[in-house]
Amino acid sequence: MTVTNDQTTDHYAAARSRADLVAAELRASAAERDRTNADPTAEIELLREHDLLQVGEPVEFGGSGLDYAQSQQITRRVARGDTSIAHLLGYHYAQQRIPHLFGTPEQAEALSRRNAQEKPFWGGVQNPRGADGLVLTRVGDEYRLDGRRTFASGASVADQLSVTASYGDALVFLTLPTDRTGFEPQGDWDNIGQRLTDSGGVVFRDAPVRPDEILGSPDSPPTFTPYQTLVTPHWQLAFVNFYIGTAEGALEEALDWTRLNATAWETAGLESATDDPYILELVGALKAEISGAALLADRAGQALVEALATGESLTAEQRADTAVTIAEAKFVTTKVSLEAASRLFEIQGARATTTAYGFDRHWRNLRTHTVHDPVAYKAREIGDWTLNRRAPQFTLYS
Repeated sequence: MTVTNDQTTDHYAAARSRADLVAAELRASAAERDRTNADPTAEIELLREHDLLQVGEPVEFGGSGLDYAQSQQITRRVARGDTSIAHLLGYHYAQQRIPHLFGTPEQAEALSRRNAQEKPFWGGVQNPRGADGLVLTRVGDEYRLDGRRTFASGASVADQLSVTASYGDALVFLTLPTDRTGFEPQGDWDNIGQRLTDSGGVVFRDAPVRPDEILGSPDSPPTFTPYQTLVTPHWQLAFVNFYIGTAEGALEEALDWTRLNATAWETAGLESATDDPYILELVGALKAEISGAALLADRAGQALVEALATGESLTAEQRADTAVTIAEAKFVTTKVSLEAASRLFEIQGARATTTAYGFDRHWRNLRTHTVHDPVAYKAREIGDWTLNRRAPQFTLYS
């Protein structure tokens, strides 16, 4: 089946519309759900019901045929309603692409078909700082996975897991179902933000792993070609999009509240707060900064799509340029989104700090995730590449 550009455009437009519907529904209950801090089971089902879990898979398999940048645009739109659920969705899209980087063609196609047809939700057990926490060992013709990770997004509510583990001196990528014997989510996530991301610890106790669940050949661990090291920019682009999507949604929410509820300051001599020149200046400044950061995010997405299209012929220099382009977007979206989320109350006024509104969740969500990897290191990588042409060292953070 051949899919035309017009058909791809139609599928993309339809997916964006579905994402906007999901964002609106999530926004309506976001403050209450943030306080409840329950597992996001219903929210995952909402994504599934609106056919957002398989948008990156080929149309002929049952997906929407979106490229990775377009998929993360869906993440951005969902983030306008709920940052936690956008976090889960952005990670989900990244996990789905890992078999295409490290798996055999047969593994990649089989998982892609299943993603499209069954719409499983993917969680990740891949915190880079805990890379040595899980160990894969060979026992006869089978394998066993043991160890602990302190952070694993969406693991207990997922259908499928993308896992990194040590295998001898190598790092390997696994894909496992969550009903696997020996897999134990700890349910200990209780942070100030991203409260619905199910990001607590997990334990594997003598969990069996089949050879075909190890991406690639278990006897030939990844060599990490420049093309394979695009695995990290996949995650980083997800972060970029749910940061700026959060800022967009938070500003929109603040403006809606201001139009309905804000009152003019007593010495302003104005009947409406929406005519206050200081409020207008701040709204204009934040809008300009958010729009500029969104364009950088778009540029970053296009850079990754072009690098992926190059395939295994991708050079180390091309990989570095792609990673730095995404790092630039990461640096700016971090700064802009945090500023926007912290200054919205200056637009709305003191009454907007009422707990029932939960407007503080935007800053708490962003502050919690933006320290995932210090943005100062991204700035240093950008500077080193710009000044010295020294490429960022590949890790699962860069």
